[in-house]
Amino acid sequence: MKIVDIKVRNFLTTSRQVKDSDGHSHPGERHKVRQSLLSIVADDGSEGHCFAPPEVVRPHLINGFVRTVLIGEDPLARERLWQGLAHWQRGSTDQLTDRTLAAVELALWDLAGRRFGMPVYQMIGSYRDRVLAYGSTMCGDEMAGGLATPEDYARYAEWLVARGYKAIKLHTWMKPVSFAPDPRMDVKACAAVREAVGADFPLMLDAYHGYSRTDALWLGREIEKLGYAWYEEPMDEFSMSSYAWLAANLDIPVIGPESAHGKFHVRAEWVKAGACDILRTGVYDVGGIGPSLKIIHLAESFGMNCEVHGGGAGNLTLCAVQKNGRWYERGLLHPFLDYDQVPDHLNSIPDPMDEDGYVHLSTAPGLGEDINFDYINANLV
Repeated sequence: MKIVDIKVRNFLTTSRQVKDSDGHSHPGERHKVRQSLLSIVADDGSEGHCFAPPEVVRPHLINGFVRTVLIGEDPLARERLWQGLAHWQRGSTDQLTDRTLAAVELALWDLAGRRFGMPVYQMIGSYRDRVLAYGSTMCGDEMAGGLATPEDYARYAEWLVARGYKAIKLHTWMKPVSFAPDPRMDVKACAAVREAVGADFPLMLDAYHGYSRTDALWLGREIEKLGYAWYEEPMDEFSMSSYAWLAANLDIPVIGPESAHGKFHVRAEWVKAGACDILRTGVYDVGGIGPSLKIIHLAESFGMNCEVHGGGAGNLTLCAVQKNGRWYERGLLHPFLDYDQVPDHLNSIPDPMDEDGYVHLSTAPGLGEDINFDYINANLV
């Protein structure tokens, strides 16, 4: 079996999410956005697919690097092909990002699963076929009735508990919100949510990503008092020493890294330095399922948990094949959005959650995404 074609279909789909000037998502009016579907085709007719932002699979990257490495090769040789792409990253002047690697690698996994009629998590070797979800909120905003006040967060937390979530992670206020960043406002939101959900309900905080050491330490000590389960990304993760210092001065588990570049290499350095208590990976952060598995097993070998960052079919697959992680991140969630609404380009959402807070893995072959090819082909741009 050989790879004979790599296709990118750009299409319009409907969204109610808008980006602020710092790139954070918030609710907005319904509008059309561009989306891409990367497809890898083998000579026996097998295909694998992965959705990606158009910037991640633009022609220069696909024609200049991905085709060069993949065309004519065995699509089952995922590690070799991934290493071939990773080798090109330096020579691409950093244009070939881990997100592009992830899209290609996920499509290769999807092709294999569809080819052999198996879900990818079963091909890897499943540990479970359902996983508890935590509700992951959008960043705070200044919308009346949205996530503008600590009281808004508390009301929404009550709704999330009633919906079935067994844990909640807050993303608090970040730039360009007029009063952000403000660790004291963060504490007010965290305290309001704690009071709303009770003393034993698992809560986490993903704080502003650029606090100083002193603000990060103060905030961490305050949410320790509130019994939060972990503390995420209060400072720039490129300063590993700052996180080693923070973890040494707090009892609450520090989780990371999420955005620090370097795949499994840099995560090994974080473990060695004591910069985190819980390791972090996600398919789009480190270049796919394969490198994420290396990070999960790295954490396991040190007796650490590794929690998966972000949602979607690829990250849900990771949750199904690991023992040393408790949660699936479901979101981003907001009072003004219906997360369970099926997007135009899918026939069903990839992570339906039952009333007990479990997301069940799909038994469909591949990554399990139920793609609406008719819609995509009718809305090409």
